[in-house]
Amino acid sequence: MSKCKALFGTLSITLAVLCTFGTPSIAQERPSNPLPNTVWVGADGKYEADPDTALVQFSISAQDKKLQDASQRASQQAEQIRQLLRSTGIDPKDAQFSRFSTNLVYDYQNGKQKLEGYRVDANISIKLKDFSKIGPIADGLANLDVTNSSISYLLEDMDAAKVKAVEDALRRARNEANAVAQSSSRTLGDLSYASVDVNEPQPIRPMMAKAAAMSTQAAPPPTAEFSAEKITVTSHVNALYNLK
Repeated sequence: MSKCKALFGTLSITLAVLCTFGTPSIAQERPSNPLPNTVWVGADGKYEADPDTALVQFSISAQDKKLQDASQRASQQAEQIRQLLRSTGIDPKDAQFSRFSTNLVYDYQNGKQKLEGYRVDANISIKLKDFSKIGPIADGLANLDVTNSSISYLLEDMDAAKVKAVEDALRRARNEANAVAQSSSRTLGDLSYASVDVNEPQPIRPMMAKAAAMSTQAAPPPTAEFSAEKITVTSHVNALYNLK
């Protein structure tokens, strides 16, 4: 529900309007000294865009008593991932390592520290523009020795969505200002001032379960026949219109 306040002068009309649509946490920049023959409006807008990028992330981890053996196991896991990518038409060079580490593994018993072995960890990410490849990748990863697998849907072309969200907020602001002008037997004039605040959404992260034991060759991939959730970009504008 919008909340509006109007101040009427004796010889001239001063309209100071504050209107909020669903985002009360955004501060309103109401002028400290309302100008005569103007209307001040705050309004929210949004735009729902289809994601244009899928970010697939997962980790590999290998542990053994010898560092050489742990590294060898990690290399074998990485080779399985390369084969999976090639089988789905993805160049392994498109995959990126965001972290690679080698750690000592200790066992603590009776207050004593004993070296148990070595662990090799690596985080891998892949950006996909072709969403038809998400299903085969998700299904393939479920059958590999990987951990922390997830899919995030992103909007890399954010600028165009921001413009649409601002346009929606300005349209709502002008409609509210025009309603105030008409109710006062006035005509809405030009936009005199506007401030804009746009909020970028967080990546959408649907759960990507590891279900190797439950999958069969005849079963469809977990993401089959589902579409990616839309990404909503929100904006808030404060606008000052002249009154005729």
